[in-house]
Amino acid sequence: MTPPTSAAVPASSGLPAAVLWDMDGTLVDTEPYWMAAEKELVGSFGGTWTHDDGLLLVGQGLWTSAEILREHGVDLPADDIVHRLTDRVQEKLATEGVPWRPGARELLSELRERGVRTALVTMSVRRMAEQIVENIPFDAFDLIVSGDEVEQPKPHPEPYLRAAEQLGVDPRDAVAIEDSLVGLAAAVASGAAAIGVPHIVPLPTSDEHTLWDTLAGRTADDIAAVAAARGAASTEAEAR
Repeated sequence: MTPPTSAAVPASSGLPAAVLWDMDGTLVDTEPYWMAAEKELVGSFGGTWTHDDGLLLVGQGLWTSAEILREHGVDLPADDIVHRLTDRVQEKLATEGVPWRPGARELLSELRERGVRTALVTMSVRRMAEQIVENIPFDAFDLIVSGDEVEQPKPHPEPYLRAAEQLGVDPRDAVAIEDSLVGLAAAVASGAAAIGVPHIVPLPTSDEHTLWDTLAGRTADDIAAVAAARGAASTEAEAR
C-alpha cells in the first residue's frame, strides 16, 4: 500500500479524518476458516479443539493464539503455528473464495469515494491481509497495519495508534470498526470512536462504543453521525 496522497477530509463534511477497519470478522467472514484450521492442527497432535475453544481466540493476536494452542498439545514453536494456520487459511481463501461481511465493501467504497482515509488494522500477518486487499476491486486502503508488524497486539491500542500515526491523523478524529471484544478494547483505548458489529461473539452495550447489528445498509453519513456523537460527548466531558 502507498501512503495517502489525497487532501484531508474537510471538517465541514462531518466525516472523520480516517476510518480504521478490522479484517477478520469485520471486513471478511474468515473466522470459520481459522477455526477449521485450528481444529485440524490440534487434531494432528492428537488433541481436541471445540467451537468454544475457537471462540477464545477470536480477535486475539496470532502469537497469543499460538501459545494457547501449544497449551492444547500443539508441539511446535509459536512462529511455526502462526505460519501453518495462516497457510491453511490462505489456501481456503484461494480455493473457496473471500467471504465478505454484509455491507462492508459497499461502506468502504463509499468512504473512499468521499475522500476518507482508511487503514486495515488486523492481527493477521501482512501476506494474508494483502491477499484480501487484492480481491477488492477498488483502491480500498491507504495502508495496512498487520499482526506481525506490532509489538503489542490487540487489546493493546498500539495497532490503532500506529495506523493513525502513519495516516497523519489524531486517533480521536478517527472511527474504528471491530467485531470482537479484544478489538473493541484496542479501538477504545486508542481514543478512536469505536463501532462494534457483533459476528461470532456477542458484544456488550457500553457508553464507550457504538453497536450496529450489521454494516449492511450503513453509509458514510452513519459513520459521520458516530464521529459527531463522540465529539459531542468529549466536549460535554471537558466542560464538566
